[in-house]
Amino acid sequence: MVRRSGDILDAYVILRIEMEYRTDFLIIGSGIAGLSFALEAAELGSVAIVTKKAKAESTTNYAQGGIASVIAPDDTFESHIRDTLIAGAGLCHKDAVEVLVKEGPAKIDELIRIGVEFTMQNGRLDLGREGGHSMNRIVHARDLTGKEIERALLANVIGHPNIQIFENHIAIDLITEHQLGLRKKTEGKHCWGAYVLDVEKNQVKTFLANVTMLATGSLGQVYLHTSNPDIATGDGIAMAYRTGASIANMEFIQFHPTTLYYPTTMSNSTTSFLISEAVRGFGAVLVNRDGTEFMQKYDQRGSLAPRDIVARAIDSELKRSGDECVYLKLTHLNPQEVQEHFPNIYRRCLENKINMTEELVPVVPAAHYSCGGVLTDLNGRTTIHNLYACGEVSMTGVHGANRLASNSLLEAVVFSHRAIADVKTHQMMHADIPPIPPWDESGTFNSEEWVLIAHDRREIQQLMWDYVGIVRSNLRLERAQRRIRLILDEVMTFYKKTKVTEGLIELRNLAIIADLIIRSALMRKESRGLHYTTDYPEKDDSRWSYDTILIGEQ
Repeated sequence: MVRRSGDILDAYVILRIEMEYRTDFLIIGSGIAGLSFALEAAELGSVAIVTKKAKAESTTNYAQGGIASVIAPDDTFESHIRDTLIAGAGLCHKDAVEVLVKEGPAKIDELIRIGVEFTMQNGRLDLGREGGHSMNRIVHARDLTGKEIERALLANVIGHPNIQIFENHIAIDLITEHQLGLRKKTEGKHCWGAYVLDVEKNQVKTFLANVTMLATGSLGQVYLHTSNPDIATGDGIAMAYRTGASIANMEFIQFHPTTLYYPTTMSNSTTSFLISEAVRGFGAVLVNRDGTEFMQKYDQRGSLAPRDIVARAIDSELKRSGDECVYLKLTHLNPQEVQEHFPNIYRRCLENKINMTEELVPVVPAAHYSCGGVLTDLNGRTTIHNLYACGEVSMTGVHGANRLASNSLLEAVVFSHRAIADVKTHQMMHADIPPIPPWDESGTFNSEEWVLIAHDRREIQQLMWDYVGIVRSNLRLERAQRRIRLILDEVMTFYKKTKVTEGLIELRNLAIIADLIIRSALMRKESRGLHYTTDYPEKDDSRWSYDTILIGEQ
């Protein structure tokens, strides 16, 4: 009996070792923010990258247009800063915008150095223009810029001796004093890593780290129609909120004005194909079914107005006409040049029996980008010690109430670099981590009621699309809040008694994200940028020119 007990104990110890990983840096997410941070972090110590799907699957891959930066001789930092501030509708943090713009060109050079192949013309970077920009400053790789950047970053990450990538691993919760049964105020909390589900083995692992970086990307899947991939379920924001971190400006959800519309997509899928803003920068114009241009009625910049204005204009036109979509017109442009500049978009349209050089392209808005997220300082620090956030999951203050086109990829590379510089400055590589208990699933069971997860996810998406979309009202928001909170309560009850699965983890996060968006929208009694409400149709600087901040509940 003693021998058997020893065997059991030895087996337990071995299993515990296999289920616990110790690393200097834990990065949750494998888009441009996470991979950029990983490459620099690997020069300081060991790095573990946890990613939900394949290592190359990220929102970065879907960024078509490009990355904005002051490159042209006739462009200036002041111009880029001014364009960003105007688009942000009075809520941008000017110090953050100045950091973004002034440190941007050096990061473009760094991307080129590691192998990103941007489109060139006559030996120079080919610079495009997008909505809200007063100059040509969009550095791009044809119409697949995000995918090219991701390719180059992965080529440098894969095989690096200090970096290990864990594919098909989804983070469940961040590890703080909460797991030790200690109750602390937010300013006294530390993050020591995360509990992570290995989806293929159906095992929960403990990842312990001196520094944890949230780089989980977007939350578009909270809406019925989105340009974001299936993985975009707001995981990082929801996890940070549960730890007690500050979350800011969740009411500002950017709806990309032009995603490809066709009935089969809109009825059977939540992910829409994005028609890059660069297409309008190239000369395409928005028209109604009869070919009439309409954007000049709404803004003197016409089809190149900022996204919030264009999306609301399309919404207004559709309500007025009763049509299901508007159209992009490119038939007046050189067909060969259109194909050369936008080969991926051209090919995708042809797959749907649309020749964009000869006929109108049907488009509708879809949820695209969150300007809010985990509140950080200028170095990526959150309100939790040792926890950083970068990329779309964060709220650095750069985007304000509306993101200027192509500033997002730039934000990811600039602020990931600043985060590493902050780690070096504060010598955070030797933090003491207390003994952390393994994941406890006692009292839970395997449920076969997966239809509940699918149904709740779809209901959340439909509610958010119908009531918390481009145009809002108190009535719509209050109705959405009542229903979302019922769903959230049901999901949390189900979660507490059920063994975790990927679908259940995402559902819990989506329900929390929906609640945060609605709460933030109800708090802002004005219309500004991406938040437009019919009850308060005007911007009110005297009372609302500040961020909407929610403090996590742990």
